[in-house]
Amino acid sequence: MPCSHLSFVCFLGKKGHKGRGKQFSNPEEIDRQMKAQRELEANGGVEKEEEKSSGSDDSSSEEEDVNKKKSGVEGLIEIENPNRISQKSKKVTELDVNAPKELSRREREEIEKQKAKERYMKLHLEGKTDQARADLARLAIIKKQREDAQKKRDGLKKEKEAEDSKSKR
Repeated sequence: MPCSHLSFVCFLGKKGHKGRGKQFSNPEEIDRQMKAQRELEANGGVEKEEEKSSGSDDSSSEEEDVNKKKSGVEGLIEIENPNRISQKSKKVTELDVNAPKELSRREREEIEKQKAKERYMKLHLEGKTDQARADLARLAIIKKQREDAQKKRDGLKKEKEAEDSKSKR
């Protein structure tokens, strides 16, 4: 039956896979399973014989889980994810507070940038940078212009005083 303009009617009976809840494996459960599998491989058939002789229900269910995991190619190839980083918890007594902390790249670059700026400002104050030399040259030119302007004003002032003294006589 084709969908009408009321599209929600078409999906009332069907549930899409996108809306379902996702099931994630618990990392602790995965670690426990991997540890059990390693112990089985390390001990070989010795553990299997002990489990059979004990006759407990838990051991038989674990054995079935291991057999289910190793179906098809999984039984032939043992692959461990190299990208998976296991979080190892440290005890408070094991922590070294005095150890130097590793800085991130951004923090290192920020510190280097500040040091470079401080070095530049020191050289600038000493007049050793190109910008400082240019600033000093401009300052010298401005001082010279101001001195010339002051001399000119003093000369004009003296001339006015001389004219005023002549006119009063």
